[in-house]
Amino acid sequence: MEMNFDLLMNDIVRQARQELEMNGYEQLRTQEDVETAFARPGTTLVMINSVCGCAGGIARPAAVHSIHHDHRPDHLVTVFAGQDKEATAVARSYFEGYPPSSPSFALLKDGKIQTMVERHEIEGHEPMSVVEKLQSYFEEFCEEV
Repeated sequence: MEMNFDLLMNDIVRQARQELEMNGYEQLRTQEDVETAFARPGTTLVMINSVCGCAGGIARPAAVHSIHHDHRPDHLVTVFAGQDKEATAVARSYFEGYPPSSPSFALLKDGKIQTMVERHEIEGHEPMSVVEKLQSYFEEFCEEV
């Protein structure tokens, strides 16, 4: 029995989106979504999602577990590289000084980039090391909840 590649990819993308949505992340799929989300006051964690193995095995689990902390961002959002290309390009335009990278995390405060966790800091690392890095940034830039 031959599996349809497009159906398989659609299922992988759907599951990757759902994993983050079920844990409080808002999907940003258009330029307008990104601009509206990034205009909100406070801190925003942006997870740049992808279908690669390090996104599923490291980045998404870190996105889910890192937010269980005394300090956390006011807003949790995600763009999907390779899927929502316009939204991803607009989001990346806010990440001044950082090259495109997915998966990755950006931490914004009042719409301005504060720091990023780039792919090279995710790929090949343990999920808990990424969680710890994110939480250290939350302590530096986010209010206690």
